[in-house]
Amino acid sequence: MSSADHNREDEADGLRKVIHIDMDAFFASVEQRDDPSLRGKPVAVGGSSKRGVVAAASYEARRFGVRSAMPSVTAARLCPDLIFRKPRFDVYRQVSDQIRAIFLDYTPHVEPLSLDEAYLDVTADLKGIGSATRIAEQIRNRIKAETALTASAGVSYNKFLAKLASDQNKPDGLCVIRPGEGTRFVAGLPVRRFHGVGPRGAEKMARLGIETGADLAAKDLAFLRSHFGSFAEYLFRAARGVDLRQVRADRPRKSVGGERTFFDDIAGTDALRTTMDEIVEIVWGRIDRSGARGRTVTLKLRYADFTTITRARSLHHFVTGKAEFSAIGHALLNDLQPLPQPIRLMGLTLSALERGEDEQSQPKDGQLSLL
Repeated sequence: MSSADHNREDEADGLRKVIHIDMDAFFASVEQRDDPSLRGKPVAVGGSSKRGVVAAASYEARRFGVRSAMPSVTAARLCPDLIFRKPRFDVYRQVSDQIRAIFLDYTPHVEPLSLDEAYLDVTADLKGIGSATRIAEQIRNRIKAETALTASAGVSYNKFLAKLASDQNKPDGLCVIRPGEGTRFVAGLPVRRFHGVGPRGAEKMARLGIETGADLAAKDLAFLRSHFGSFAEYLFRAARGVDLRQVRADRPRKSVGGERTFFDDIAGTDALRTTMDEIVEIVWGRIDRSGARGRTVTLKLRYADFTTITRARSLHHFVTGKAEFSAIGHALLNDLQPLPQPIRLMGLTLSALERGEDEQSQPKDGQLSLL
């Protein structure tokens, strides 16, 4: 199909022009940029202690199998020369704001997902550049010129496909999925590449004979509902490259929170209280910086056997400050003691928000997990 035919199809079907921009190993790349001695070396952003967790890994580290959300001791074992750097979230936010300003120079329709990725709807082509692909190329070039960092971009006619495309040629890559190509593109992908399908979901699908998008497309909606419940409709559409969601610049923030996964399971009362204090300190910092106000505090615990429970308390008024937030968190924890077994994860979240001034929600792949 010619470029002109693509344009006519785009206009006839009322398709959108969506770009997904994803910074390459963002936190680690900022560290390598700011410290030239780290360039070309395996770098992990995160704590190096026994209970530390990798928040982000450079591509040099990823070649050894180091990944975000991995215990730091595991990462160090996989890559003995791994260099750890403590996170500098204030710096990452400043760079993120700089990048977002570039986006807004091309469209007001920017939906940030985290500090390092966002959707852009460029259907209107405000600068008269001529194509979404050229807009994506310009944005990537400007990011490199103005921040000395690289970004990968996916261009397509909906959000689902654009996000898949941005991951296709990483790092520093560009991938375009044009109208009429979505179903074929999705058919050849492993289902683990689908947003929302985690390792356990992929394992379950494999047991059902579903390993690729084509395998998934071969299953009818009734079959998917019987095995995946409410997730079935998403899977059915995704297998066909269909996504009707709009890029929402005013996407409301639902919660502010954080969680911590432990290298060794914990159970003692003192250890639980200390961990709660640590989580309150960091999460309230995020709440305070975002300007959010909320009425509901939710505690999340994951036991050693991976069973996850949540307990919440809602107020008639907004939580007044860190002291009240902490008191509610401890009260929720106390109500569950004695715990039936040790826990491997604890999290605390403020929701029922009035507003949130920035998009400092928890990004993908655990990049803002507590260390």
